[in-house]
Amino acid sequence: MTLLPFILGMLAAFAPLAIDMYLPALPVMATDLGGDAAGAEKTVAAYFLGVALGQLVYGPLTDRLGRRGPLFVGVGVFVAASLACAWAADMQQMIVLRFIQALGGCAGMVVTRAVVRDLSDRIDPVTLMGRLMLVMGVAPILAPLLGTVVAGLFGWRAIFVFLALFGALSAVLVIWLLPETHAPERRIRRSLREIMADYMGLLADCRFTAPALAGSGAIAGMFAYIAGSPAVFMGVHGIGPDAYAIWFGVNAAAVIGGGQVAGPLAARLGAARLFGGALLAMLALTAAHLAAVLAGAHFLVQFALLFGYLGVLGVVLPLGTVLPLQHFPRLAGTASALFGTLQFGLGGLAGVTLGLLQNGSAWPMAAVILGCIVLAGLSWLRR
Repeated sequence: MTLLPFILGMLAAFAPLAIDMYLPALPVMATDLGGDAAGAEKTVAAYFLGVALGQLVYGPLTDRLGRRGPLFVGVGVFVAASLACAWAADMQQMIVLRFIQALGGCAGMVVTRAVVRDLSDRIDPVTLMGRLMLVMGVAPILAPLLGTVVAGLFGWRAIFVFLALFGALSAVLVIWLLPETHAPERRIRRSLREIMADYMGLLADCRFTAPALAGSGAIAGMFAYIAGSPAVFMGVHGIGPDAYAIWFGVNAAAVIGGGQVAGPLAARLGAARLFGGALLAMLALTAAHLAAVLAGAHFLVQFALLFGYLGVLGVVLPLGTVLPLQHFPRLAGTASALFGTLQFGLGGLAGVTLGLLQNGSAWPMAAVILGCIVLAGLSWLRR
């Protein structure tokens, strides 16, 4: 169990690596593939959509077949699609391949959350998720920096070769070090109709939907930040790709820091109480951020408010993952998949909204982030 957070962190890091690592190279990639900034943003949205849809398949499969088998299939698809992305001929191919890449990579996310639920009787799940965030947080910190270095030395296509190698290494570590946590006697065989009934039952249960939608709304705000920050930081504020990677890493460190205090704070205050308080704090910070943007405040002021929001988000992330699943041990994989679909579905919607509002200024990103947090707060009030 010593290496469990590291291995699960690698599996959950597929998404941040696949998204963040090529952000600094988006302008060059768009030019090489004969596209524009809008087309480049669609490759990000395609990944979000693939992750949202793919998890609905992996969830029931992991409840029926165990965690490891579906995971290996997903990692194989991720590796193959990553290599294909490295040889994409135009922007349309890249968009399609990014979607397929996400269909494979999302398996690790479903399995990670399900394994945490499987082991919740032996390990405190909030603390384990906090440790996972310490590992996962290295991905968004290093990914833009690593992407800049790899693209600078070998070209942007080498980024996708790196992702394929990372996926292959993760599979090897799982084979050696991650045992099956879903015992055969606990597995359930269901027809498609029964699977759909399970999904509908979860959606009708406020014990799932209130924390799931609240957590998903909060994370969708982070997706809006990820999709919009290159244009805002580099386009609006004139920050270069190297400096952007550093600023992005500083904000990722805020998320990591928040994740490390989530467990102790939840033990002292209670998970639900802490979750609600963190949502309120994020609402105040994101509203202040939008006001600062509209007032034309200095970049450092805007950045400080984003840093505060992402630090509180670090507290929300483990809580928002544990709370929706805690009442559904029999359907851990299915509940994990539905939560992930809501998470990335709202994230994709936030990205599309950001693209529609994009006008070359910073306010669309700030407005979409605030809208996501308002949705999160309203969802939590439904419990």
